[in-house]
Amino acid sequence: MQTVIKMIMLMTIFSMVGCAGGFKHFVKVEDAKLVEDKKEVKFISYNIPNLHYVEDNFAFAEMNPWRLPNEFEIRDALTAISQMGANVVRIYTLSVKKKDDPPEIPRHILGPGEFNEEAFQVLDKVMEIANETGVRVIIPLVDNWHWWGGIAEYADFRGKGKGAFWSDPQIKADFKQTISFLLNRKNAYTGKLYKDDKAILAWETGNELESTPEWVAEIAAYIKSIDPNHLVIDGYHSTKIRKESVEDANIDLLTTHHYTSPEDMVKDIRKSAGIARDGKKPYFVGEFGFIPLDGVKKVLDTVIEEDISGALIWSLRFRNRDGGFYWHIENDKYASYHWPGFESGNFQDEKSLMELMRWKNAELNQREPQKVPKPPAPKMLKINDPSAISWQGSAGAEYYSVERSENSGGPYTTIGVNISDASKAYKPLFSDFSAEPGKTYYYRIIAKNSSGNSKPSQTSGPVTAVYRFIIDEFENLERVSAVDGDLELQTAPTNKTKADLHRLKGASGSSITYDVGQQVRSLKIFAYFPKNIADFEVEGGRPDGRFEKISMERIPYYKDREHYSDYRPLLFQTSDVPAGITKIKITYKTTVEIGRLELFYLNDE
Repeated sequence: MQTVIKMIMLMTIFSMVGCAGGFKHFVKVEDAKLVEDKKEVKFISYNIPNLHYVEDNFAFAEMNPWRLPNEFEIRDALTAISQMGANVVRIYTLSVKKKDDPPEIPRHILGPGEFNEEAFQVLDKVMEIANETGVRVIIPLVDNWHWWGGIAEYADFRGKGKGAFWSDPQIKADFKQTISFLLNRKNAYTGKLYKDDKAILAWETGNELESTPEWVAEIAAYIKSIDPNHLVIDGYHSTKIRKESVEDANIDLLTTHHYTSPEDMVKDIRKSAGIARDGKKPYFVGEFGFIPLDGVKKVLDTVIEEDISGALIWSLRFRNRDGGFYWHIENDKYASYHWPGFESGNFQDEKSLMELMRWKNAELNQREPQKVPKPPAPKMLKINDPSAISWQGSAGAEYYSVERSENSGGPYTTIGVNISDASKAYKPLFSDFSAEPGKTYYYRIIAKNSSGNSKPSQTSGPVTAVYRFIIDEFENLERVSAVDGDLELQTAPTNKTKADLHRLKGASGSSITYDVGQQVRSLKIFAYFPKNIADFEVEGGRPDGRFEKISMERIPYYKDREHYSDYRPLLFQTSDVPAGITKIKITYKTTVEIGRLELFYLNDE
């Protein structure tokens, strides 16, 4: 009987995602609805702009924020969507090389007819995992904006201005060459041609384009001439559907974007829903966001009441292969969302929003929300010192327990409980402050959520503790022995400080002091300068009260032209601390924010 039950469960899972071969049917339009094998397709889900291309690699010492995601990151994102009970995501566009790009920045389109195979293989991996997880993908082809490169860069390849993209025959031919390359591409992992991959819900002509109806008609017809099976979306930028999109026979699915007040969003969505019904075409909200939780509920209730195909909020970011999550800060109030929601997102009601999205998706599809499964085992990353412990987290995990043993086989003791991998951005996730110098340890992690615990991760070690340490992330001032002057804890994440979630801002003349009572061995200060750069005045104190100046090495981690008007990150460090120093006093010499401090110490014995 148990064998029969297992077989039934497996058959159910395979029927949902099309088993190992992926989906079995293309999504079609019937009676102004999206339909897959006579079943309506509806969705409340997320835009995942960096699913195929990361723009937010903001580690402190990293000066290139762009990189290609790996399989772990892609799988974490699409597994999260599947765990929510959703079945559709929208990515961002194909990136296009800019003339001033440094060589370390990867792009998809390198020139007319010139394509980056490595970048396209990442998109191949996205589609392979989309088939496995039962999530369909909307793919917009070109961007109107300058962030990733788009229409202006296509035009610049031919020495023309941005506006020529819509009319110049050569530039249109270049863009069509990209379309042909992608639609006829054979996936390196699945062997499928993109035009035959049923995990693609639709091609979108682009993102928030200011396109002419004539250009849309030509491009949509060209897409259909290669791929008559997939739906085509007009990526024109508007809060209301334009009539040319309704009238174009090659445009199958209508969309709008919304970043106004909730009231205006609701009004525009209702109007567009009426236009779509009159035009007998399905309609979905392609982007919306930057509104409070009650506003999101109003929008989603409108989607359900108007019986439209769906809505995709902006935006979800996934886990980082180096530990923690990628963060994208939109403005002072909103940032990317992280599944399943964390306290670090309380400033935007993240937990409540993600639960609302999950329930509304179920309501739209007239079913109960599925239970989030217990998380899979996390993966430990290499540990070089007990002060810096990180791991690749588990989809659906809310928190973790950190376990330690002096033997690889155990027994293991829990040294950290309810640890979040979303509480720190681009930093080590945990520090073992109880590690004793001279001892060797092994570590492992267990992921947890409301459904239960994962199996333990693999063991990382042996790791030998050399020093005791203070790691100060400035969530509070508990580790500081004394403060003086104009100091303020900063708790709002900002793209100006690489999404660092906690910093200590100080004005010139302010100071902080650490008294460890033992010989200080080394010191690192991770700082963000908004304007003027000035060295900290660092002094070492002795037990008798005498202080002396300590020289610090300054290492800049910025370029003249930054990605998003960032503050300038600089590291100040020394491992040459004079004997007898047991205190460190740091005095600000200009307005600056410290995001992390590492102080290592040990008895003189």
